[in-house]
Amino acid sequence: MDLDAFTDLLTPRGGRALAEAGELTGADPVAAATTLRKTYDAALTSAALTQAALRERARAKFGQDAGVMYFTPHGLEQSTRTEVAEHRARRLLSLYDGTPHVMDACCGIGGDLLALARAGCAVTAVDTDPLTVAVARANAEALGLGDRVTVNAGDAAEVKPEAYDVLFADPARRTGRGRTFDPMAYSPPWPVVLGLLSRAGLACLKVAPGLPYEFIPEGAEAEWVSYKGEVKEATLWSGQNGDRRATLLPGGHTLTATGVQAPVGPAGRYLYEPDGAAIRAHLVGEVAELVGGRLLDPMIAYITADEATDTPWAARYEIEDILPFSLKRLRAILRERQIGNVTIKKRASAIDIERLRADLRLSGPNKAVIVLTRILDKPSVLLCKPL
Repeated sequence: MDLDAFTDLLTPRGGRALAEAGELTGADPVAAATTLRKTYDAALTSAALTQAALRERARAKFGQDAGVMYFTPHGLEQSTRTEVAEHRARRLLSLYDGTPHVMDACCGIGGDLLALARAGCAVTAVDTDPLTVAVARANAEALGLGDRVTVNAGDAAEVKPEAYDVLFADPARRTGRGRTFDPMAYSPPWPVVLGLLSRAGLACLKVAPGLPYEFIPEGAEAEWVSYKGEVKEATLWSGQNGDRRATLLPGGHTLTATGVQAPVGPAGRYLYEPDGAAIRAHLVGEVAELVGGRLLDPMIAYITADEATDTPWAARYEIEDILPFSLKRLRAILRERQIGNVTIKKRASAIDIERLRADLRLSGPNKAVIVLTRILDKPSVLLCKPL
């Protein structure tokens, strides 16, 4: 879909084509295209069908809003989930005294700028791609936020953050070869992002959750956000004393670093698997303290405890057996207990999970959780009951 085809979608005729394409979602693609071509030209037909399919995919991130929004494939993939963007907008307002004018320096299709505008912020945004700019503008208009949002084509490197109350930046993490995990390959590159940060009064940077710690600017708070148990992203907040924070959504639970170190000790009755946001934020010690637990191994984020404690910060399993890893022995135990359905988890283990599943030759009506790990540098397997 090019800019001309997208612009055509915004006309009354294009709107009708898109509505008809939406009704054909899920139908055979050839049949759907044939139906639309009876009324519309090839370019508009293709744009409408593409947009209808993207809207359907976008419901997981944007809910009901997806039905009136516009997307590009890369823009949808990189966009922020509504719940995460809303959380970030709330935090931003809590850190700023008043209602700020925000510069969104890499706006994409507008996931964050929409949440900021809904929270009451005035937002000026830029993106290098003219099509993406048009999509972001259309989304602001479609959701009734056009009076709070200004979107222009421009280079984030040319932004003057000192002219705004808050800088928000979400550098693109894709290259011609696909997704990149190297901050130096971000667009704009990491040194440019840090230059913008240094000139901003308050800044918020969205980055990949795997950002190496050495790239976190001095004095910035790093916050890892998990949504329904899956780590979605990290956010760097300027001027927050270098704290580390983990946040769980949709519950809104927050955990911050206290410096506590988890003890190491023998296995208890229960095994706790900390949420990925807590692990990324190096808050395993804090989670262990919450459940009165200890680490099985000083280098691995599995916690054990004698008592069952409910916490949103970790999944809990009841340990039934711990044994040195042996395929033959594990297979015999599972056969003896008629376990035919297993969830396999691993940490610090090189074993291929799917290969192991096939080698176990599972059969039976019962279920179990198998945890592959190392305990004091010895390959081990924990046989657990799911709770």
